[in-house]
Amino acid sequence: MAPRKEVFEGVEWRIRVAADGSSEALVPATGLARNAWLGLKGLISGFALKVRMFVKKAWDVGTNDPRKVIHCIKVGLALAIVSLFYFMRPFYDGVGGNAMWAVMTVVVVFEPTVGATLYKCFNRVLGTFLAGFLAVGVHWVASQSGERVEPFVVGASVFLLASAATFSRLIPSVKSRFDYGALIFILTFSFVAVSGYRVDKLFELAHHRISTIIIGSSLCILVIMLVCPIWSGQELHSLIVRNMDKLADSLDGCVTQYFNQSGEGTNSKEEATDNKLQGYKCVLSSKASEESMANFGRWEPSHGQFNFRHPWKQYLKIGASMRSCAYCIEALNSCIKSENQAAKLIKQHLGSGCLKVSSSSSNVIRELAETVKTMKKKSSTTDLLAEEMKSAVQGLQNDFKTIPHLLNPSAIPGNKTLETACSEATTPTVTLMELVPVVTLASILIEISGRIEALVDAVEELAKLAEFGINDDKSKHSKMTDKTVSDAKQQTEGTMKALQRV
Repeated sequence: MAPRKEVFEGVEWRIRVAADGSSEALVPATGLARNAWLGLKGLISGFALKVRMFVKKAWDVGTNDPRKVIHCIKVGLALAIVSLFYFMRPFYDGVGGNAMWAVMTVVVVFEPTVGATLYKCFNRVLGTFLAGFLAVGVHWVASQSGERVEPFVVGASVFLLASAATFSRLIPSVKSRFDYGALIFILTFSFVAVSGYRVDKLFELAHHRISTIIIGSSLCILVIMLVCPIWSGQELHSLIVRNMDKLADSLDGCVTQYFNQSGEGTNSKEEATDNKLQGYKCVLSSKASEESMANFGRWEPSHGQFNFRHPWKQYLKIGASMRSCAYCIEALNSCIKSENQAAKLIKQHLGSGCLKVSSSSSNVIRELAETVKTMKKKSSTTDLLAEEMKSAVQGLQNDFKTIPHLLNPSAIPGNKTLETACSEATTPTVTLMELVPVVTLASILIEISGRIEALVDAVEELAKLAEFGINDDKSKHSKMTDKTVSDAKQQTEGTMKALQRV
């Protein structure tokens, strides 16, 4: 009798018996359809997870900077309005299929800030007008030369004018203001001049293109200036103020961390100090943004406290002065991470002077940031803090002079260097390698104070050129400054107590 086979719709279990009587574990035999379903299910779940992560990142970008969302809405609004013009029958009959150039103009010239949009609109209109005018003139000259000579005249004109326009883009003064216009000139002239060889109504073609570009540019200007405008000049002004605050915080945090390594700080305080230390990196990487904003700010009309001819170039000088200070702070950060540890004796001896120099220098930077932020001329507090910084630097230099007596209590002959005196001393307390790190840090602090004086001069020049108002709220400003100085003194005292306990 043949064995009966039972058929199961589910998973089929099999068992294999060896010759010696032993058996293997039961293993389910899955079908091809089930494997395909599991693979498809994994792909769908993975795709859904990626979509969810993308939506979360997009939401974070929008919540962190709502201006990006506003910019997207303004672009959509401008395109919707210009599309309505395209669908209007009278407008379409006037310019024909060239109405699409208005839509393309909105797409390519609309930028997040007013200055950038004005820059592109002006350059696009100017480049198109000049290129169209010259192309029509070249076409007339070529048509008068005869059919055989006409292609050569058009080709030679395209070669000469395109080469000249490309060379103009390499000139720094032209590149900063009219680079986009030169690019549009090359594109439009080549298009109109070459098309004129086959198109009879060339003047009408050039007229339609210039008209549609003017319509699209005008619409972009209206939308960017009337709907939640973002000004490049205001952005540059705020960036300079933020960078000053970050520079002051980095200077304070760097020196404090070096002299306060007793390990008593909590994790939250250590994280806050690390965040302050990274502030100078924003100053170092902001050069391109500052130059771009300053260039676009020159195209903007008067808005808020900024006039049409506001000295935006002076902001670049202030940014350059801040970067010179930031490079020194980067060197300070390298001293902190150095493997060579400074001697405790020298660290205690120079700690007070270094902390005073760093606190007074950071107070000067914060005072300058307040001056730029309020657009008020500097008060007497700025001069007071600058004198305090110079006094702290003088005190630190006096501490340098007492180091030889600290290393060797006996008098050191004047014709011997510090290294020779340390090597000949009977009981030297500190080696030269233990002396180098803290002396390097103190020397960098002195250099920073000198560069801060250049920053003060740059801010004073900005106040003069921009005609900052008189600081009439001295009492409130004095209280804010006194609070800043008091906080710095408390921080210095706390660090000095930690040094004494080390």
